[in-house]
Amino acid sequence: MRGISLSPSNNCQPRFQSIPSKQLDKIIITSPIQFRKRHSFRSFSIKNQSQSIQNPASKKPINVPPPLVVVGSANADIYVEIDRLPEEGETISAKNGQTLAGGKGANQAACGAKLSHPTYFVGQVGEDANGKLITEALAGCGVHLDYVNVLKNGAPTGHAVVMLQSNGQNSIIIVGGANMSGWPQSCDYDLEVVRSAGILLLQREIPDSVNIQVAKAARIAGVPVILDAGGMDAPIPRELLNVIDILSPNETELGRLTGMPTNSFEEISEAVIKCHEMDVKQVLVKLGAKGSALFIEGEKPIKQPIISAARVLDTTGAGDTFTAAFAVALVEGKSKEECLKFAAAAASLCVQVKGAIPGMPDRKSVLKLLQSV
Repeated sequence: MRGISLSPSNNCQPRFQSIPSKQLDKIIITSPIQFRKRHSFRSFSIKNQSQSIQNPASKKPINVPPPLVVVGSANADIYVEIDRLPEEGETISAKNGQTLAGGKGANQAACGAKLSHPTYFVGQVGEDANGKLITEALAGCGVHLDYVNVLKNGAPTGHAVVMLQSNGQNSIIIVGGANMSGWPQSCDYDLEVVRSAGILLLQREIPDSVNIQVAKAARIAGVPVILDAGGMDAPIPRELLNVIDILSPNETELGRLTGMPTNSFEEISEAVIKCHEMDVKQVLVKLGAKGSALFIEGEKPIKQPIISAARVLDTTGAGDTFTAAFAVALVEGKSKEECLKFAAAAASLCVQVKGAIPGMPDRKSVLKLLQSV
């Protein structure tokens, strides 16, 4: 139950890789968390623009894109493969089980890095085997771990039970652990990495108070903020909605947040109008097998159908892959239509492999798929 099983074609191989000693030095052990960086952050511009630097050998400018910064959760996902969900009071046997690195924040950070974009993850793990599992997985994908904090207050690493059915659909139960413990109460810590981002990605598997603090810092610095609505089954605070640029729910989350039906595109459009009334100008809705749609207030919705997968083995990380891939394309200057198509291709590849992080594709695979559609 401890190994991470990956596809041989997958570039992320955390099972056989450990964090380099230099990167281990960057994992801050503290309680409560403080976002403190051990070295200067010279490569990235504070503004949402690429920075031009000189290559000493060629004397030609090199454009270094601002990073994707993900603040969020890290979980050990305990996968159990079943034919069906158990009935109330019923016990059934699983066909297989394994533990993989996951959590919406860690998933999105891994996706960004595997798509060859500089990516930083800000999050917390416990001082335990699951915490090591997650940091090794993220390091193997190329995620910068400068702001990953190992809590020594006894809080365990967050974990989740993923019940994976034979048709690829899943049901998930989350235990917050370190994701919900030990975060600072005030914004007196160093938020340099957030202010230096090209885009900030948030989810709802950490306290809303943390999301509000970092989103406010990003807004002041002119950094776009995308909030994935997945996570807590609770209303999103208006204070948070006021400082994000794009809200990204799926159909179910959109219905829950607005209290409106979302069974058809017309109903989804009406629910989005309610989001606009809450000052959310852009809503990126993930529609599962029906694709996705980006609603920008005052403009016609942009629809993107799914890019069909050859097979569907596991949908667990598809939404996180879609959101992160959209963010990567957006920070790289692609049009909204191109962003949606890039994200659809990444999600299509993700569902063909078991496990969220193992299934996330590299850039070469995404571009190859896009060339074929």
